[in-house]
Amino acid sequence: MKKVAIQGVLGAYHGIAAENYFEGEDIEIVPCFTFRDIFSSIQKDPNMIGIMAIENTIAGSLLPNYELLKTHKLPIAGEFKQRISHCLAALPGQTIHDIKEISSHPIALMQCVDFLDTFPNIKVVEHEDTALAAKDIAEEKLQGHAAICSEKAAQIYGLEILARGIETNKHNFTRFLIFANKWVVNELQKENVLNKSSVVFTLPHTEGSLSHVLSVLSFYNINLTKIQSLPIIGREWEYQFYVDLKYADYTRYQQSLDAIRPLVSEMKVLGDYTDGKQSEI
Repeated sequence: MKKVAIQGVLGAYHGIAAENYFEGEDIEIVPCFTFRDIFSSIQKDPNMIGIMAIENTIAGSLLPNYELLKTHKLPIAGEFKQRISHCLAALPGQTIHDIKEISSHPIALMQCVDFLDTFPNIKVVEHEDTALAAKDIAEEKLQGHAAICSEKAAQIYGLEILARGIETNKHNFTRFLIFANKWVVNELQKENVLNKSSVVFTLPHTEGSLSHVLSVLSFYNINLTKIQSLPIIGREWEYQFYVDLKYADYTRYQQSLDAIRPLVSEMKVLGDYTDGKQSEI
């Protein structure tokens, strides 16, 4: 059985993404309070697998998570793009007219703003986790309270769903990265065709330095699917660049990295993996 560490409690979207990524396999979800705790769990159990959100089609990138991946040096094994569909759930027997307060994670609240605007008299409260908001309502038997969460979370904690599909944008996806220690990654990727990589590098303060790197990648037919800059702490106005690369030829990709090494100050490959499938669930 695979143990998979997630941020959040049972019913969180991280857990749903893990179950979809490992569809048909026997897995045990290990809840963690924070993203950093996922890495601590793997440190305690080196065979454990982690899954972590890295970007959302509406909210954008989760910038601190890039730094966690780089700092803890656990290679990426794969990715999964999970469709995020929110529901409104409360204790059984209530209607939307009984609700005085709605709680959820700030990102989930933002994604449901049009729905929330139709109820201007309901208090909206930020919570650290969507599924935990549902769990708290169930355990504390909070009448007049509702959570924005997954349908699975509502089912797990015995809440009644008052509204489904309340997210404003129906093309709401979160991209999750799967990572682990190297020997676990090797086992996970045994039959995979590697065609995507995540790389981080820094550049010297010279004119056109980023342009030169991008030109080399283009020459080797490497498709840059994402670029994200983050400031380097302690080095004012200097930045590191996190890039996602797609390619059809792994050898050409390796050659492209060799070609850009003289152009960058530092470079680290966060993982070579397979372009992830997308869920509509």
